[in-house]
Amino acid sequence: MANQEKKQSFGEKLLRTDVLYTLICIVIGFIVGAILLALAGISPAVAYGKLVDGVFSKPKYVVWSIVYATPIILTGLSVAFSFKTGVFNIGAEGQFVVGSLAAVCVGIFCPLPKPLHILLCLLAAAVAGGLWSMLVAILKVKRGINEVLSFIMFNWIAYYLSNYVVNIGAVHKTGEGEATKDILETASMTFKTGNAAVDKFLGGGASYSIVFAVLAAIIIAFILDKTTLGYKLKAVGFNKHAAQYGGINANKEILTALTISGMLAGLGGACQLMGMGNRISQFSSQEMYGFQGITVALIASSNPIGCIFAGLFYGAMKYGGTKLSLVNAPNEIVNIIMGTIIFFIAIAPALKKAILKTRGGK
Repeated sequence: MANQEKKQSFGEKLLRTDVLYTLICIVIGFIVGAILLALAGISPAVAYGKLVDGVFSKPKYVVWSIVYATPIILTGLSVAFSFKTGVFNIGAEGQFVVGSLAAVCVGIFCPLPKPLHILLCLLAAAVAGGLWSMLVAILKVKRGINEVLSFIMFNWIAYYLSNYVVNIGAVHKTGEGEATKDILETASMTFKTGNAAVDKFLGGGASYSIVFAVLAAIIIAFILDKTTLGYKLKAVGFNKHAAQYGGINANKEILTALTISGMLAGLGGACQLMGMGNRISQFSSQEMYGFQGITVALIASSNPIGCIFAGLFYGAMKYGGTKLSLVNAPNEIVNIIMGTIIFFIAIAPALKKAILKTRGGK
């Protein structure tokens, strides 16, 4: 009897966890993708086999999946942090762009020893992203302007600002297309071991930018769960008016939340630049890192540590999706799968409530 009650207790706890419903949504996403592939005359088994093979069959594929994931982890963390504090940072894309701009300028024009140079680039990116987001926060708290509208406008301002800076003579790399000069080697977070065999084994794209993404997630989790600042930010997020009644300056906390959120997205831009591209090219369209961060935040249920795993999943899907053309499957199927996952995550609370109600839960 005791064992049966223990099992029932475990089952009830499992049904109440968000992780279970997220996993169900991911499975549904892949089922929908399989149906669409079958309708297009493509074997889902072959396509998904190539997707998995494109991520795990070689160590260098795993390395590149992590490289792809790193900036998305940080933009996901940015959006998740804003969700936790009751605001919607749809401007992570713009903050990502200005962060990469700040990092590329410091990376080109400020020669320093390698550790200091990397830290200065990251600091510049965080400050740029934070200030960019702070402008929207000021408009919200001082003028009551909706942050979603402002962030959308600021995304486009950042987009065209980047294209302008890329073509400034001192920054532009002549004879190499529409792109900036490469950042100095001391600012790059890519690395090679010096052993040709090992570097080939890792694919030549290894980067330790993932370390900064993981550290950022741990720090944000600590701030939210273990500090007075985190308590105030979450209190405003749960109920702004109740927080004000309890003596918390809600406008100040919103300003703080959006600034920190922008700093995280700016760091994402720096990590993408320093850990992968080493230069910025002129945009023909938005790169979508900020919007992909929204997907990561939703999959992670706005949990900072969850953003690490959700970002790695999305990064693996992005990189593995580039291999689908080898089996004549469209790589857009990855976007369909991720979109389906988000759709079902959006209705997961209703599903959870219905299941618990049928079992007599509250």
